[in-house]
Amino acid sequence: MPNSEFRIPKLFTLVGPTAVGKTEIALKLAREFLRIEHAGEIVSADSRTIYRGMDIATAKPTRAQQALAPHHLLDLVEPDEELTLADYQQRAFAAIDAIFARGKIPFLVGGTGLYVRAVVEGYRIPRVPPNMTRRAELEQIPAPELYARLKTLDPEIAETILPNNTRRMIRALEVIEATGEKMSEQQTRHPPPYAISQIGLSLPRPLLYERVDARIEQMIALGLEDEVRGLVARGYGFDLPSMTSLGYREMGAYVRGEISLDEAIALLKSNTRKFIRHQANWFRPGDAQIHWFDLSVQNYDDIRAFVASQLE
Repeated sequence: MPNSEFRIPKLFTLVGPTAVGKTEIALKLAREFLRIEHAGEIVSADSRTIYRGMDIATAKPTRAQQALAPHHLLDLVEPDEELTLADYQQRAFAAIDAIFARGKIPFLVGGTGLYVRAVVEGYRIPRVPPNMTRRAELEQIPAPELYARLKTLDPEIAETILPNNTRRMIRALEVIEATGEKMSEQQTRHPPPYAISQIGLSLPRPLLYERVDARIEQMIALGLEDEVRGLVARGYGFDLPSMTSLGYREMGAYVRGEISLDEAIALLKSNTRKFIRHQANWFRPGDAQIHWFDLSVQNYDDIRAFVASQLE
């Protein structure tokens, strides 16, 4: 767990669905407080931007954006390597501690609800080592059957996992089988010893979906196809968890000749909408712990004023 002495014991989180504008707002806040008092530093809470070489479909902050403010927990592992939730949490606490020690403001930014909660709520995560033999056996089971099994053994943890996220389902089953206990019951909470202000960004679904469509078209223009082909050329197979995530799964089907490019783009847009609906299970507008800003009627100035008030 993190240390208990900080010069500025205030952590801000910036959460919300994919494409709502978290990166842009976080960068503005980090730069704003650089001019006023203390520079902000951004700690990523995204389970896909941890992979090196996977930049476009993950909407990873560009090098130009990263130059505007320090970023942490990007490019941590290769696409064929694993980063457990416990590993992420440990690195996040270390990054936040270091930011506080420098007298700066940490902003935990991302759309992976499990990562955010692991930090904010201080999950005590069971450290069960990977069982590669058992994983290989579970990988032979179709995803719907895995999900049904997980819902039977641990309905609460199943609610937090997409039915097509085979990697997370297998990990949950692995922990349950190894310990004989529900994973949800093992994740006891011990909140970290610093004040936390949570900021949520939202948009009406039609506006958010328009942003999603525009972002995906931009990904195609930036060279998503070339990025996927380059990853394959480097030896990363489409069966890897990283390569089955949004953007890589759909473009992979096109690269393999299974669907057309137009079909891949349409599928990616559809799957992103489904993912956004899943994210709503983590970031609920009714959550009183999150101060929500509807970006269709509020703007950056409102968010900046809130942050400033929390630092007084």
